Amino acid sequence: MLRKLTISLKRDEAFQATRVTIGKNKLVYVLVADKRLKYKKGTSKIAYVGTTEKGAERIAQSLALKADKILRLHGVRRVHAKVLTCRPRKHVETWRELERALLLCFRGKFGEVPKYNLQGKRMKATNEFRYFRRARVENVIDQLSWGA
Repeated sequence: MLRKLTISLKRDEAFQATRVTIGKNKLVYVLVADKRLKYKKGTSKIAYVGTTEKGAERIAQSLALKADKILRLHGVRRVHAKVLTCRPRKHVETWRELERALLLCFRGKFGEVPKYNLQGKRMKATNEFRYFRRARVENVIDQLSWGA
């Protein structure tokens, strides 16, 4: 007779969704690890900055794809997504401008873009800081880098 298999229920959640993104489809999200990652000019918990026009669906896809890589880093046990939004402006894709501003500030502060971003390595500033105060963008990066 075959021996019965044991079922194991893990204490930690595998995935969690909240109502943060409902109603806003065009937004920026940041994947944040529970451990600071090494960059050229310091350490930050930010692993990826992305944007979406599809809301929560895209965030879940990105988290599923990138979490595997991020969780393989030494000491990283959790990854979660933080959502950033801003008011719309006529004829301006503000969510894309916000993503660019975040990537430019992050690269300026840490010497490179977040580990899992392909975009932004050679990005030059255009008019991102016409729409957002640089100090506020840097403050958001600091909050996410040190633990939010």
